[in-house]
Amino acid sequence: MGPIGVVAVRQYIAAAVLLPLVRPRLRALTRRQWWPVLLLALVFGTMNLGLYAAIERIGLGLAVTLEFLGPLSVALLSARTAFNACCAVVAGAGVVAIARPEASTDYAGIGLALAAAASWAAYIVLNKTVGARIPGIEGTATATGISAMLFLPVGAFLFLVRPPDGFTVLCAIGAGVLASAVPYVADLTALRRVPANVFGILMSINPVFAALIGVLALQESLGAAEWTGIALIVTANVLALVLRDRAEGGKP
Repeated sequence: MGPIGVVAVRQYIAAAVLLPLVRPRLRALTRRQWWPVLLLALVFGTMNLGLYAAIERIGLGLAVTLEFLGPLSVALLSARTAFNACCAVVAGAGVVAIARPEASTDYAGIGLALAAAASWAAYIVLNKTVGARIPGIEGTATATGISAMLFLPVGAFLFLVRPPDGFTVLCAIGAGVLASAVPYVADLTALRRVPANVFGILMSINPVFAALIGVLALQESLGAAEWTGIALIVTANVLALVLRDRAEGGKP
């Protein structure tokens, strides 16, 4: 189906699940509520499309690790201290270890993953704003519906040109439910209860899971440099979490 086809189906299914359940009151939304919803709808598309296109080029583990720089940036920028600057340097070293400029480096894939990272950072901030301004999950449902409408023309064209088989469609539907509808609602609910920087730090396990799944399920191979880069980026998040706990007088 290609990255665009998969993302399109994800947005369709998420909208098909959330809109009938939530039934957002669109006419009741004010201009102050509309603008973060519209931006969130755009971010849904750029975040997922950038990630899937990156996975196609550089593999699951590296794509998710680089994308994770988005929430890491939110965590570090929300508390600008010398220690957090050191964490940023550690994460930067991880990026260099993963990218390793050489003739075979897929700069396009790395760039797509970094674009997904910027979108993920925006996703966290916008979700926090939407959750504060719009009750329930009406804002998320509305943004999902708008995002699905944006993908409707290109998705319909792709399916007409290259119709997928039934099993592929079922997998895409599963991705729509498990990777869009459920996490969109879960993220919004979590961001109402925890600060955005804490949410970003708690996502630090994602690169590790992605790398392991890539190796075990997709037969992707990672060298020592790639594993070192993943470890450095995850370590930066752990250090940031320890710093926050100590600053608040808690235990790391």
